[in-house]
Amino acid sequence: MHDVINDEFYMQLALDMAERSLGQTEINPAVGCVIAAEGRVVGLGAHLRRGEGHAEVHALHMAGELARGATAYVTLEPCSHYGKTPPCSLRLAESGVRRVVVACQDPNPAVAGKGIALLREHGIEVTVGVLEERGRELIEMFAKYITTRLPYVTLKTASTLDGKIATFTGDSKWISNAEARERVHAMRHRHQAIMVGSGTLLADNPSLTTRLAVPGLHPMRLIVDSRLRIPLDAKVVTDGLAPTIIFTTSHADEAKRIALQKLGIEVVAAGGGEQVDLRHMMTWCGQREIGSVLLEGGGRLNGAMLEAGLIDKVVLFYAPIIAGGSLAPGNFTFNGVERMQDAYRLQQVKVETLGDNICISGYPYGKSSDNAEASEISKEAEDDVHGAC
Repeated sequence: MHDVINDEFYMQLALDMAERSLGQTEINPAVGCVIAAEGRVVGLGAHLRRGEGHAEVHALHMAGELARGATAYVTLEPCSHYGKTPPCSLRLAESGVRRVVVACQDPNPAVAGKGIALLREHGIEVTVGVLEERGRELIEMFAKYITTRLPYVTLKTASTLDGKIATFTGDSKWISNAEARERVHAMRHRHQAIMVGSGTLLADNPSLTTRLAVPGLHPMRLIVDSRLRIPLDAKVVTDGLAPTIIFTTSHADEAKRIALQKLGIEVVAAGGGEQVDLRHMMTWCGQREIGSVLLEGGGRLNGAMLEAGLIDKVVLFYAPIIAGGSLAPGNFTFNGVERMQDAYRLQQVKVETLGDNICISGYPYGKSSDNAEASEISKEAEDDVHGAC
C-alpha cells in the first residue's frame, strides 16, 4: 500500500509549480510534474509555454536515468495524442517510471482517460484523484474552453459596502486597497484578455495592462463599442503594449472603422443589431482561441453578461466604506428578478481578507435568461462607467 501522505506531499509540490505558471500557456492548461525516487525529488517540471515541452518532459529531462523505477506525480492526466508536442504518456512509459500519480483526468475529449489507459497498457501503475479538487480548480479555464470552445469569463468588481463602484460624480480612485489591486493585476496576468465597455474608455482612458511588482503578461484588450466612440488617441489604441480588439456592429461608422484599422486596431462587427451581441462576441473569441476573459465592466455590462449566462466566476472586492448616492453607479445593474428564489446565487463561495478589504468569490447559478434581449448589450451597458486602470 502506498503512503497517502507522501503522495499528497509530492502532488502539492507539483500543484504549486503549476499555479505559478498560470497565465503563461494561453489556452493550454497549467501543469506541474514531480518525479520522486527513494524518498527524494529527482525531477521537476512545469508547462511554461504553448507549443513547447510539457511538464512531464521537463521533469524527465532533469531526472534522466533516475526516472527508471521512480514515481511521477502529475497535476493533469498525461496527454495521449500527437499535437504540437508528442504524447507525454508515451514519454513516461519509455522512461521506465514504475508508477504515475494523477490529480485529475483531462477534460479534453482527445485525451479523457486515454493517457491513463496507455500507461496501464505499458504495465505502469496509475493512481488518480490525489488532491483532485485543487487540480480541477487549476484547469477550470481550460476545462470550459476545451469542452465548449467558449472563453471562461471571470467577472471582477471593486465596490463600497453599499455596492457602489464610483461616487455620483464618477470618482472611483481608489475604492480598493493596494493589496486588492495587486490581486487584480495578478488576475489580469492569468487571463488572456480583459473586457470593458466604451463608457470606461471615455471616462478613464485606462491602459488595461498588468502592473505587478514582478513582470507580468499584458492581456489582450477587448472593447465593447457599438458606435465606435473610442477616441483615436486612447491609450489602448496608441500604446502598443497589447493587442486591442473593438467589438461593434455592422451599423458602426465606416470611416471611424477604417481609421482605427489603419492604426492597427482590429474592429469586429458582432451582430447586425443596433447593439453588440454578447454571445456572438464570445463565440468569436472562442474561434480565435481566446480561452479566458477578465470582465472589468461597469454595472450594466456586468448585468448584461450575467443575464446572458456568460459569467463563469465572480470575484467581488469590498472596501469598508459607504458612498451613498442614488445616482452613483452600482456593481450590478439590470432589470432584476421578481422573486428572491430566482436571484442569481453563488456556489463554492470563498471569503478572504486582504488588509481591510474583503474578497468574495464563487460560481454563479440560478435564474438565467435565454431570450434575445439577454444576448445584446443595451446602450446603457456600454455607457456605464467603471474605474478601470
